[in-house]
Amino acid sequence: MKPAIKNNTKSKDPSKRTFYDRDKLLMELLPLFFIILMFGIAFYAYPHLPPKIPTHWNASGQADGFNEKNSVFFIPILFLILCILFFILPIMEVFRDNMLKIYKYYYWFKIFFGLFFLVLFIATLLPNFGYDINVAYIVISMICVLFIGLGFVLPKLKRNFMFGIRTGWTLSSDKVWDETHKIGGALFIFVGVITIILSLLLRLEVLFFAFIGLVLSVSLFLVFYSYHLYKNDMSTKK
Repeated sequence: MKPAIKNNTKSKDPSKRTFYDRDKLLMELLPLFFIILMFGIAFYAYPHLPPKIPTHWNASGQADGFNEKNSVFFIPILFLILCILFFILPIMEVFRDNMLKIYKYYYWFKIFFGLFFLVLFIATLLPNFGYDINVAYIVISMICVLFIGLGFVLPKLKRNFMFGIRTGWTLSSDKVWDETHKIGGALFIFVGVITIILSLLLRLEVLFFAFIGLVLSVSLFLVFYSYHLYKNDMSTKK
């Protein structure tokens, strides 16, 4: 009689559980598709690009930085590196059991991140082919959508070192983590919606600084809010 083979995916010990089973590996083909698509576009566009291409835009949406045309591969290479990190880091996660519980949210974040990079990449290429588009507006619009999406996801996250509002105080307690992410989700949606409204009212350079101010204000609030929750939690345990 053959001995039973242990299945690490069913192990009760998270440290011995295989993070990527067959279904997850199949799902990872979609981020791989984004990588192949971006490199395919880059190789196709390369012979048709001028010697110098725009690589940076100022707060007014005007191109103010140019580089050799081989820099067309910068965004695909950057996305490739990020995808490798996004794939490896969950395996190293301390709270692996929590990471397994929120994998679907983490996965769809990667998909949207891939769409973000794809849209950004195409937007930066189009001006080289005679299309008059405002790259800065596209970037801000995509970031707003990202903030709104994250706002709905944050309250559903479990404590982990990779994904979410990670301060020393949120990582110290499930209670502090949950409460911080509940208010954080609402604030992220607020930032995304308000920035979209402001984009209809303000000039681009003003909008850029308004958005930075909103993000910094929300970030500082969440840091101090998580500290406040942690202190209250500690005082109730004494």
